[in-house]
This record gives sequence, structure tokens and C-alpha cells, in this order.
Amino acid sequence: MTAVRLDKLSKVYPHSEVGAVSDLSLEVKSGELVALLGPSGCGKTTTLKMIAGLISPTRGDIKFNDRTVVHIPPERRGVAMVFQKPLLFPYMTIAENVGFGPRMRGEKPAAIQSRVKEMLDLVRLPEMELRRPNQLSGGQEQRVSLARGLIIQPQVLLLDEPLSQLDANLRIEMRELILRIQRKLGITTIFVTHDQEEAVMLADRIALLFEGVLQQYDTPKGFYEHPKTARVARFFGGLNFIGGRKDGARFVSAIGTFELPDLNAMDGAGQLTIRPEAIMFRNDAPNSLRGTIKSSMYLGTQTRYWIQVGEVELQAFTDTTKNFQPGETVSLSLPKERLWVLPEP
Repeated sequence: MTAVRLDKLSKVYPHSEVGAVSDLSLEVKSGELVALLGPSGCGKTTTLKMIAGLISPTRGDIKFNDRTVVHIPPERRGVAMVFQKPLLFPYMTIAENVGFGPRMRGEKPAAIQSRVKEMLDLVRLPEMELRRPNQLSGGQEQRVSLARGLIIQPQVLLLDEPLSQLDANLRIEMRELILRIQRKLGITTIFVTHDQEEAVMLADRIALLFEGVLQQYDTPKGFYEHPKTARVARFFGGLNFIGGRKDGARFVSAIGTFELPDLNAMDGAGQLTIRPEAIMFRNDAPNSLRGTIKSSMYLGTQTRYWIQVGEVELQAFTDTTKNFQPGETVSLSLPKERLWVLPEP
């Protein structure tokens, strides 16, 4: 089992004044599944390639179980990396593709054959040994790529947006497969994605990067319920922000005074946030207020409403049994336990 630690890891490419990754420090526990999440160009893949040894950091350290690996070549790090494109050898059979790593290590053919079958069974591609890559679907190619990485029994598995080129149904299927395999093998896994939903579904913890800088390293629940900044909250679907001032267990704003849960936030100016799905349409609860429906959007199982409350626009979801019309006045409640105060931007 392998723990991975990044210590002030940075990468500045030649002829660039801005670091692709800047002072990134985080620890991935042994057997943990961690997502590197963020928009395109935020340094996710650069970080993954530094862990793999494909590029060298400008400064900082990478440790596997407290052992520095910065100067160890990729083939000796015990890392397997699955890329966005499967990159299978077109002239080889599936069995030959999967068994490529062990063959390069000089393992015995009989042992390789047995391991290939085991890996193809693991990724749910039994009896595919004799096919070639051009006979596979995109999802099957990605499974073969995963099997090729796992057969070398790596200490760390790195996945670089392996699902981004698959259609929606295949992505769901591959997510379930990756999670099942990771839990079964207990292998330390780091994967890159720009898809917030994918990160939440798969990861034990998420490292959110903007412009090469770590914004928050937390559990999925932590990002939803306790974002560190408004920008982090927005990335995770936070839509409601109310300016005002925290005063002890209360938040005072232009649209009302709200009771707060037990927060560690300092008193003073800030922004109160609550997720759209947490707002309740009722007037018999604390932290109530009234607003006017501006518009709505039917989403199948839910309806999203835009509601004007004074100078603030809030968004809220309801089930489809409620049917409010534009211009209608509604009563809302902001449950105390679902409120969170963010610092002033």
C-alpha cells in the first residue's frame, strides 16, 4: 500500500512567467481515491505527469511512503498511467496489448497469459484476447487500457480524464467499473477530471485547482456544505449569495436576519450562501422570508425557480407537485443547518 505526498510542488514551463502548478501540497492516503478537479489549463494533468515522472518539477518534492521519487525514472516508480486516449498498439491483439508490460519485464509466457485473462475478467472483457483494437468500442478500448495498467501491479494508478471521450451511458458504466476495481484492489488512485459530478461520484477526496493553485482539498460533502470561497461554491453549483455581516450566531442582511449554525467563521462582513436544493417553500419555520417568482424551468423530476427577494435573486428547486407562476408571491425558509458564511471576496 502506498501513500503519496506532494510538498510545495511547482512547475514553470520555459518561456512562461506564470506557473502551471504553484506550491501544491497535499497527501493521498494509502488506498485512497483522489480527484484532481478544475477547469482546463488549471494544472491537473501537469501534476499527474509530475507524479508519473513524465515531466520534472521546477521545485518541490513527491514522496511515495515518505521516499522521494523525484529523481527516479518513470519505469521504476511503480506507477501506471491511463491516458485520455487509450493509445493501444493497433497491430497487437488485445491479449498482446494487455500483456505488453510483463513481456517487457521478461516474465514467463504462461504467467503472462494467466494474468492477462485475470485482468480481462476484472474489466469485464472475457474472451476478448484475440480481437484487435479496431474491433472494439471506445468503452472497451478504455477498459483494455485500464487492464494494461493494472497488470503490472502498480503502487499508484493515475487516470488522466479516461472517460471524457465516452458518451453519457458509457461514462456511467466506466465510473462504476473504476470504482469497483479500485475498491477491490485497494490501490492508491489519483484521477484528473474537469467534471464536478464525476469527481463527487468517484473520489474519497477532491483537490480543486484554479490557475495551478490549490483552492480546497476536501471530501465531496465538504465542498457542497463548507466551501472556502464563493468561487469554490459556484464551481460546485452554489448559486445563492447574500451579502451582509456575521454577528455571533446571526447574519444580518438587507433582506433579513438569519440564525446561523455553530460556525467557526469570524464576525464581520461576508456572504451567506445556501444551496438551491436546501431552500424550503414554507412559512412555518425559522429564517423565513417572502419573495416573488420571476421565472421557472422544468427539469423532469424537479422545477427550478428564480425568486426575487428585495435586491437579491435566489434560486431554489422543488419537486414537480408545486407549480408557481411568474409574479406569484411565495414564502421561503432557509434552514439554519444548511447555511454557510463565506469571507468577503
